Amino acid sequence: MSTADPRALDPTGPALRALLAEVTEYVAHVIERMPTAPASDTGGVAELLSDPAVRRPPPDRGRPLAELLEVVDRVGTKGLNTASPGYLAFIPGSGVLAAALADLVSDVLNRYTGVAFAAPGLVALEADVLAWLARLFALPETTAGLVTTGASLATLSALITARWAKLGEDFLDGTIYVTDQTHRSVAKAARLCGFPDRAIHGVPVDADLRMEPAGLRAAIAADRVAGKRPCCVVASAGTINTGVVDPLPELADIAAAEGLWLHVDAAYGGFFQLTERGRQRLRGIERADSLVLDAHKGLFLPFGTGCLLVREGDLLREAHSGPHAEYLQDIVATELPSFADYGPELTRDTRGLRLWLPLHLHGVDTFRAALDEKLDLAEYAYRELSADPALEVFGPPELSTVAFRCRAGDEVTMEVVARVNAEQRVFMSSTRVDDRYTGRICVLNHRTTRERIEYTVEAIRRHTATTLSPLEGELE
Repeated sequence: MSTADPRALDPTGPALRALLAEVTEYVAHVIERMPTAPASDTGGVAELLSDPAVRRPPPDRGRPLAELLEVVDRVGTKGLNTASPGYLAFIPGSGVLAAALADLVSDVLNRYTGVAFAAPGLVALEADVLAWLARLFALPETTAGLVTTGASLATLSALITARWAKLGEDFLDGTIYVTDQTHRSVAKAARLCGFPDRAIHGVPVDADLRMEPAGLRAAIAADRVAGKRPCCVVASAGTINTGVVDPLPELADIAAAEGLWLHVDAAYGGFFQLTERGRQRLRGIERADSLVLDAHKGLFLPFGTGCLLVREGDLLREAHSGPHAEYLQDIVATELPSFADYGPELTRDTRGLRLWLPLHLHGVDTFRAALDEKLDLAEYAYRELSADPALEVFGPPELSTVAFRCRAGDEVTMEVVARVNAEQRVFMSSTRVDDRYTGRICVLNHRTTRERIEYTVEAIRRHTATTLSPLEGELE
């Protein structure tokens, strides 16, 4: 029998405060060194992962917290530093501190929010945030939704609801319309909710990589002739590759005329709705039947914070409600939503607090100002890079992504991206557009400043010039 004291699992008084003080000091250290920390650091990973001091089973006797935080710091600083002001790759998620405070409080309270009866006050706070989001996007009062772990899970629930509403239980002949710029989470979600791969129907894009309304009409017509049942149009409100927004008003018109579900993937671009420029560029988003957002992108919250909104909330609930279980007979119904009836999860933490607390602590205007700043920085990067005749730049940017490539070809672009990243002050990612290697900058980190973007522009232009110089010599 163990001689350990089980009450050690619940420290109180000075012992509790000492633990919190150690963690507070570590967190402060992480944030204070963030401006100078590498945007990426992949050196020495193999040695780290083979170190028995790092990778070991938990001991029978506990270890000091300081020792454990040292291990966390060693492993946590390797890889891509997504919290860094220089992280400009993929779609950043920088993580505001207030959300971490909310998570600490949520985890200590440890309340279950799958049914409103279990934590009515906390469910109400989350429901209030969702109602605010519905108003932000001019959706009707019938709208319902929930906070998810991200847009992938939100997209799964959206497609399940679209399938339920438009096709019923016999859905294998249904079709879903996307482009080659649509996020891969859509095809994955379609497969997970039972659609065969043939249900995904590609629609052409125009010269700016937006879904072509005429191409969508033609695809729908062809599928009807073939005996298929068109179900859902997926429009992008900010693509990953270049940050463009599909023609939402035109696609909404087609979806309405054809009786299709309009799903808008606003995981990246949706929260720009808080800004005047964003509202203009996202015009038509208010007509969505379902809408997904990633607060860990546009609200700078920690990864694992997505949102789903569905115009007709009853459809969302009907598509996800399970059979009654006798062990739930003690639950008292309330007017609040039971989130377990709106998504696939039954066990559910207090997820909404990580939105509610930062929004109330800092105020919406602070987030609005930060998003406006990111739009400004992207426009600055576009103007400066466009002025270099050696570069081809996509744009002007609709949101905060600037895609570019060297006119000299893929190998030069690839070399430039690698050289800039090797300096570790910024980290960019790449993609392929028209089957050509393309570098990209995505500005969506609350810590990213004008100085960091000025450095990025200078580094791209400098390495473009130095990479081209030997090539020019070879051609002479």
